[in-house]
Amino acid sequence: MLADLAKLIEQDHLAIDAFVKGDPEPLKSLYSQRDDVVIANPFGPPAKGWRNAAETMDRAATNYRDGEVIGFERISEYATTDLGYIIEIERVRSKVGGSDKLVPIALRTTTIFRREENAWKIVLRHADPIVSPRPAASVVGE
Repeated sequence: MLADLAKLIEQDHLAIDAFVKGDPEPLKSLYSQRDDVVIANPFGPPAKGWRNAAETMDRAATNYRDGEVIGFERISEYATTDLGYIIEIERVRSKVGGSDKLVPIALRTTTIFRREENAWKIVLRHADPIVSPRPAASVVGE
């Protein structure tokens, strides 16, 4: 992986630690502010465009308190000079919603990075709680 992209991924991992404490700002600072940025998190439908993505991150961060990162399991990675991605299992521990109990959380994440004006930015993050096999019926819509 390219050295400067690897640094952004390290910053992303540190920002996830702040996020599960309820602070979205470090994570938001790593994102593209262009109209094609996308956030798809477990709390709602995908949000496209910087304004919608930022609002989605703000709202999602309110679900977490007093959290910490446990670790990241890299599944796959690839990068060119202008585009890259990582797929990881992200493991954290946090208080979620109104609960006062720290609970483990595992998310399957895909993050896509793009070089913009000589700096790497996140342009897509998809996170969901699917980290183990599920029955076929689990894909049936509501």
